[in-house]
Amino acid sequence: MPPASATGTGPTRDWALQHLGSPLSLHELATHAAMSTRTFARRFREETGTSPGRWLTQHRLRRARHLLESTDLPVDRVAHEVGFATATSLRRHLAAEAGVAPSTYRRTFRASDPARNRPPGG
Repeated sequence: MPPASATGTGPTRDWALQHLGSPLSLHELATHAAMSTRTFARRFREETGTSPGRWLTQHRLRRARHLLESTDLPVDRVAHEVGFATATSLRRHLAAEAGVAPSTYRRTFRASDPARNRPPGG
């Protein structure tokens, strides 16, 4: 994906990444970019190769995976932190992408991390 630049949708992509936990509509993204929704969606796809909605979902999942790997936050809280409306939505998207539920993803990741499995002081 091309880097965010000072023109086009780049600044709005940067802004959206800082606000993943908020509900971000196409209208809100387009308004931030000072474009009509139609122009924004077209330019976004030209610049990234995907739709704004798909791009947001991919980045929300990336952030959710990071939180599942690095924290003990409950799945409901992870979903909220990354902008999914419900834990069910996170479960559905993660299952479609990774083929597993969030709790299974967390257990699998932690089982493969020797530092996490070492006893304290050991």
